[in-house]
Amino acid sequence: MFRHFHSHTNVGWAWSPILLPTGYTGEVKAASTPRALFFDLGKVIVPFEIQRAYAGFRAVSRLSIDEMTKRLRAGDLVQRYECGQVEDEPFFEAFSEITGVTATFEQFCAIWNSIFLPATLVPESLLEELSRNYTLLLLSNTNAIHYRFLEQNYGHLAHFHHRVLSHEAGAQKPARKIYDDALAAAGVKPEEVFFTDDLLENIEAARKLGMDGEVFTGVPELLRHLAVRGISPGMVA
Repeated sequence: MFRHFHSHTNVGWAWSPILLPTGYTGEVKAASTPRALFFDLGKVIVPFEIQRAYAGFRAVSRLSIDEMTKRLRAGDLVQRYECGQVEDEPFFEAFSEITGVTATFEQFCAIWNSIFLPATLVPESLLEELSRNYTLLLLSNTNAIHYRFLEQNYGHLAHFHHRVLSHEAGAQKPARKIYDDALAAAGVKPEEVFFTDDLLENIEAARKLGMDGEVFTGVPELLRHLAVRGISPGMVA
């Protein structure tokens, strides 16, 4: 979930806005009704602000935010953590060494998780309603510390029948493996899926495999995309 800490992750540590390519209009295209709905997590269900964590780390480091960012981007520590190649405490130790952070593991986790905002983007009632008639799968580039926090603090996640997470799958979107794992977990064919993600590159990768998908830009647009696919949930408050 830390696309801006490293260029290949999803929630990221770079603060730059998501840029859609020239020609993207958000146009809704007619499509068949799917059996399964795949949702990204960060910036689709739960919003986040990387600056909040950087500010927290700056308070317990001798380094500036710019220097911490530079050092993290020079390596692949965060990417390896989000692919499950590094355990929690070794990650904390390596991260602290790179960034000059002096904190306990508990303090580190609190700062690491501080990026998430309490108000969600997709209402829980919408997911609850969709889960009654469709297979819901959470497909996220994330890490163990983040996901434990999210699961404990956001009831939205309880409505997903399946979860395919990068740190458990050993791969990140847009790599094919994580999409294959998601299809297998949901027990569906690519053409039976509608997927929404805040990053176009992840949607394009899914489309190449035969899935239907649209970039998430907000709940009104999501409801329009669902409606043209024959899904018209009535509860969205």
